[in-house]
Amino acid sequence: MSDTLDLAIDLISRDSTTPVDAGCQDLMIARLEAIGFKTERLRFDDVDNFWAKRGDSAPVLAFAGHTDVVPTGPVEKWDSHPFKPEIRDGQLYGRGASDMKGSLAAMVTACERFVAVHPNHKGTIAFLITSDEEGPSINGTVKVIETLEARNEKIDYCLVCEPSSSKLAGDVIKNGRRGSLNGVLTVKGKQGHVAYPQLARNPVHQAAAAIAELTTETWDNGNDSFPPTTFQVSNINAGTGVTNVIPGELEVVFNFRFSTEQTDQGLRDRVEAMLNKHNLDYSINWTLSGHPFLTAEGALVDAARDAIKETNGIDTELSTSGGTSDGRFIAPTGAQVLELGPLNATIHQVNECVGIDELDTISTYYEKIMEKLLG
Repeated sequence: MSDTLDLAIDLISRDSTTPVDAGCQDLMIARLEAIGFKTERLRFDDVDNFWAKRGDSAPVLAFAGHTDVVPTGPVEKWDSHPFKPEIRDGQLYGRGASDMKGSLAAMVTACERFVAVHPNHKGTIAFLITSDEEGPSINGTVKVIETLEARNEKIDYCLVCEPSSSKLAGDVIKNGRRGSLNGVLTVKGKQGHVAYPQLARNPVHQAAAAIAELTTETWDNGNDSFPPTTFQVSNINAGTGVTNVIPGELEVVFNFRFSTEQTDQGLRDRVEAMLNKHNLDYSINWTLSGHPFLTAEGALVDAARDAIKETNGIDTELSTSGGTSDGRFIAPTGAQVLELGPLNATIHQVNECVGIDELDTISTYYEKIMEKLLG
């Protein structure tokens, strides 16, 4: 039982389904304050957050993460209880093992070892922790960043400890993320009897060509850092559930994952131009989840690459693939942001797990990154 594994088990044992923290932050704060961190608890509405610092000078290296986890789904489908962690065949099983309580444990133990060797380290080590990353993300990291920005408190380097790896811990690090734009399209028709279509107006039929055009459009070709922008329909709903009624309204829920070749306003304009071309009676409710961001190669990327190479002998791949993370709230402040964590193969799944060896490896990566930036 390593210190990292022991702490990970303690964290996973707590049912911290969004936005509940279940004492996870108390556990982390106690360990951090014991090695000289000063903690500021920041609760917004029903969300617990904290900002902890050791040091008062630049550069500021922040670890960002979340104590909340997604719902377990039917517990009976798990081979072991999701909040009673078990070790089987070298894997630690439990909700949040990979996303991201294993990483939280690795952050803390890395800091404990680093501070023991470097009690007078350069700069500042910080922790930005929320319990609202897996949920609406309204009262979590974004509010903490707003608080820090209001008092001109800056982060220079930020390690978001999301599970980034593919086949081996550290084989992939995320130096950016695509933007995410959501839309709910409502197309209005006129309800009627299917035997008298001339007296009705079927919004499904009317919108079909426009939807087909949206799904086959080439939005861009991406660039050296980002794959092409994608459009995906995630839900379509119309009708009363019977066969003899023409629906009066169609709802289409969709999402764009977009590169730096696009802006959210540009995508909105193009979609609405397509819909107008098809003479639809429609409305759209748009929601922007985050802009794309990219951290160019520099001090943080170099430190992470070197730490991984020295520890595991592998050359890591830079990637901007995958979903969004709280890095989207931190990058606009000017910070270099990088995501580095364990394998993401089982996140949000039944029987989520993380390799025991991965935990110590990831913790070593974090420690070495601190050595290179603040040692």
